[in-house]
Amino acid sequence: MDAHALAGLRVVSFEARRAEELATLVERHGAEVFRAPALREAPLPAGAEALAFARALEAGSVDAVVLLTGVGTRALAYALAAECPRFGELLGRTRVVARGPKPLAALRELGVAGARAVPEPHTSREVLGVVGGLGLPPGALVAVQEYGAPVPALADGLRARGFRVLRVPVYRWALPDDTRPLQAAAARVAAGAVDVALFTHSAPVEHLFRVAEDADRVRAGLRRAVVASVGPVTSEALEAHGVPADLEASPPRMGPLAALVAARARAVLAAKRS
Repeated sequence: MDAHALAGLRVVSFEARRAEELATLVERHGAEVFRAPALREAPLPAGAEALAFARALEAGSVDAVVLLTGVGTRALAYALAAECPRFGELLGRTRVVARGPKPLAALRELGVAGARAVPEPHTSREVLGVVGGLGLPPGALVAVQEYGAPVPALADGLRARGFRVLRVPVYRWALPDDTRPLQAAAARVAAGAVDVALFTHSAPVEHLFRVAEDADRVRAGLRRAVVASVGPVTSEALEAHGVPADLEASPPRMGPLAALVAARARAVLAAKRS
């Protein structure tokens, strides 16, 4: 580990839940890290979709369940605790697709085994591939636990394969309660006072541009910096705002992201500013 790989570089991190962990990983290489948590997870009450899902599970009419996040899996179980006390048991009787290790861990807590794991990088493409391998008949009902916002690429892909889709939102992404650090980060980026920007999620991209006083200046500031993305989904969100990712972690996790930034950020920055 090169303790000076990032010495003197000004880094902004938009990670929220594990903000200190990511900052520590980068600070070990000598960087100055400004923390700007850019989202919070706001649980939703058990709405019509979740109740329809519970009723369909009890009736045995759900052919497959796609769980996209560990937080969402736990939130769904909690929201349906009163309406569907046998949730874990019923879930274990249907085909379950888990997008990565976090929903798999949540399923273990519920005592549900046998879920099909989605391979990295855990995008909608890989989810569709796993669902496509389940042998479901046309018209099969696939329930999708959404995370923070709708996932149109996944829902549209399932419908294109002839399946019915039941969207089950359990929480939404919201701005942090205190947006001042995020607004300060936007101002720093716009002023050209950031060398490396770390994005570990797609929602902070949207939130950064939402709070920015001048979105064009933020976009220009990011183009002068090294934009580091945790994976393809986050990179797509950046591209949608006209900001290509300079670095993308593989596998899509915080540790590899920090290691990639330490190894390559200085050289990429020099090339961009030469």
